[in-house]
Amino acid sequence: MEPVIRVGVTVTFLRMTAPPAEPAPILPPDATVVRLARPSVPFYRYLYDTVGGPYVWWLRRAIPSADLASILRHPSVGIHVLYQGGEPAGFFELDARPAPDINLGYFGLMPHAVGKGLGHAFLRAAVDEAWGRRPRLLTVNTCTADHPRALPLYRRVGFRPVRQVPELWEVPVRLGMTIPERLRI
Repeated sequence: MEPVIRVGVTVTFLRMTAPPAEPAPILPPDATVVRLARPSVPFYRYLYDTVGGPYVWWLRRAIPSADLASILRHPSVGIHVLYQGGEPAGFFELDARPAPDINLGYFGLMPHAVGKGLGHAFLRAAVDEAWGRRPRLLTVNTCTADHPRALPLYRRVGFRPVRQVPELWEVPVRLGMTIPERLRI
């Protein structure tokens, strides 16, 4: 058995059944969202690790590069990067493989972009992109390892919680992740 760190979280599953009615906030003039045509595994890992490192995003770190490349190549998976001032400031991943639904699989800002007022407009860009594909519903989940403003922000744009589930994660030690004490079991 591989050595692991046991992590306890509560996962909140949310859904949105219709696009938001209110107008979307606008990103700053030096910010833009770009869908990557063919994201490379190293660039995706850079995004995932940088955005998710502080929040114990570990699943995609643990899978082999060939498996990750297969996910990234799938035509129903879209990786969108927020650029501000020419450099990455965040990313989101839309997964339409559970068609006719779309899952906002990953969403977040780079540490240097957190707290700069980008989150709401960037999340609305993700939500609007998803609804532009006319899904039956849009889903997302967050957990107690994520930023404390994540759940309120999802609710603010129109997601509604449908259930909460306690989970035990066994995060492989080999990933070298820093696990907050409050999450360790």
